[in-house]
Amino acid sequence: MTGHSKTGHTLSSRRGFLLSAGAAAASLAVPARLAFASNPAGEGLHGISAFGELKYAPDFSHFDYVNPQAPKGGTFSFLPPNWYYNQNYQTFNTLNTFILRGDAPPRMELCFDRLMIRAIDEPDALYCHLAEWVESSQDRNIWRFGVRPEARFHDGTPVLAEDVAFSFLTLKEDGHPTISSTLRDLTDAVVLDERTVEIRFSGEQSAQSILSAANIHVLSSTYYETHDFTAGSLDIPLSSGPYRPGRFEPGTFINLDRVDDYWARDLPTARGLDNFDTIRMEFFAERQAGFEAFKKGDIVFRQEFTSKTWETEYGFPAIVDGRVIKTTFPSEKRPIMQAWAVNQRRAKLADRRVREAVNLCFDFEWTNNKIFYNAYTRSQSLFQRSEFVADGSPDEAERALLDPIRDQVPEEVFGDAVMQPVSDGSGRDRQLLRRAVQLLSEAGWSREGTALKKDGEVLTLEILIRSPVFERLLSGFVENLRRVGIQASMRLVDPAQFQSRLDEFDFDMVGYAISFSATPTAESLSTVFAPHLANRPGSQNLPGVNAPVYETLLDYVEAAQSRAELVTAMRVLDRVNRARLDWIPNWYSANHRVAYWDMFGFVEPKPDFEWPVERLWWLDQEKAKKIGKA
Repeated sequence: MTGHSKTGHTLSSRRGFLLSAGAAAASLAVPARLAFASNPAGEGLHGISAFGELKYAPDFSHFDYVNPQAPKGGTFSFLPPNWYYNQNYQTFNTLNTFILRGDAPPRMELCFDRLMIRAIDEPDALYCHLAEWVESSQDRNIWRFGVRPEARFHDGTPVLAEDVAFSFLTLKEDGHPTISSTLRDLTDAVVLDERTVEIRFSGEQSAQSILSAANIHVLSSTYYETHDFTAGSLDIPLSSGPYRPGRFEPGTFINLDRVDDYWARDLPTARGLDNFDTIRMEFFAERQAGFEAFKKGDIVFRQEFTSKTWETEYGFPAIVDGRVIKTTFPSEKRPIMQAWAVNQRRAKLADRRVREAVNLCFDFEWTNNKIFYNAYTRSQSLFQRSEFVADGSPDEAERALLDPIRDQVPEEVFGDAVMQPVSDGSGRDRQLLRRAVQLLSEAGWSREGTALKKDGEVLTLEILIRSPVFERLLSGFVENLRRVGIQASMRLVDPAQFQSRLDEFDFDMVGYAISFSATPTAESLSTVFAPHLANRPGSQNLPGVNAPVYETLLDYVEAAQSRAELVTAMRVLDRVNRARLDWIPNWYSANHRVAYWDMFGFVEPKPDFEWPVERLWWLDQEKAKKIGKA
């Protein structure tokens, strides 16, 4: 299987999925289970797409959203706005980001290569990176990758098929639940020769499944012969990516230093990316301390998530004299979820009527006006800002999926999509609060003095928070909960304890945010919705949703044969969650609120589906000189 060229022909499966660019061709004359489709003379593919053709041809030189001539150099210091796996943006005690144990610094994944790289100006495309080529069996149960001969770990040793196989098997067995859940159907990873690996799955894989699997980061099998993968450690792991950890002080800062002789620097999937010599991440226990560091120029890029700060505190001297730019960038065209998880593992919160009553006590209109400076829009869905938001009554395609599960979902699913309550903006809408009292009574809770009781138990609700900002934001909500008899309170904990309590589901209610990919897969959605993960520590199924109907809904997503079918399946999933209130949607913003010291270059417009600023921007020396930061 060696010596394959990078071509763009179509892979077709018995489900008829379109998986890559080009026209369909006949499969090789081998048994169906092992048939590798549409690859003339056994040639491998340079990229794959779940639905539709690839944007970039086999001979592409770079992605359109980068500057291939971008200069290298400088330091990009910031507070990471997003984090993954076990990462914590306020502290760290391990450099292993791929396990549940410990708190890792954000962006550690930049130190590791992947077989294929996601194009962030396409919704569902991957291009070969560490892999030189890829091919698939007709049923997509078997994927073969050819590892590039020039691929090297940072110690100069080659990246081999053995490392890829080790990574898949290790991450399935011991990886963070967010990773291992995407490898649920993985049955084996087999080394065919030094640079060819075969990844095997069970069942019949969907068009989207490889989007998750090919994104797996590749580890060094040799390194972990002498290091325990499951242990949290501050030892710098051996990796092969564009960055590696430099100086660090736990809880204070970490530097990721660019690898000058990075083996992939001239590949089209790497050219123009990763331009800063150092990515420095600062850690602050308090949000205000981080803001003060930005005002002084110790941090050079900031996304602002506090609307009060954005409206009232961006008048400092560097803003006034133009050294700092305050602006907005459009948000990505991908579904975003910000929602409350009410822990259904606790009997007092398992009744949907209790969750609805809780939701009725939150006056978004008052909060948006008085606290948010009208900066947000009420979320109706867990897939806001995307085509997956259900609207009106189900269409014919949606009903075709809903009818077989009619006895498993609330009747509201078949009417207009459930919408969030709208208050009178007073902060204590009497009509909504009366409805909350009625629902609690129907659920068996009766008023005794100022409290609600049922079978001698008082109805309490502790909201877990990790920042003092939420004390002000949720104070009116807590007051309304108490008005209807729920003994509500907030519990502020440090970042490490917050994550630990989430991992162990030790909370009554908590707010949580996730950004899904532009083409969600059943694997990526399962960690949020799958019943079998309801009690697995570290999963993102924070509400403890244990309804079997969600397995069927995930099957619908997996079975999609076109983007239109994916949209239908996702809207059905949206309708069911909104009717059940397993997750309670919060609010969202249409833009990124950003401020940065005016010393950077970047390609406009920004890519549609992801925005890793620290990888896309570069230091503009002329701009930096003008503001004294060369």
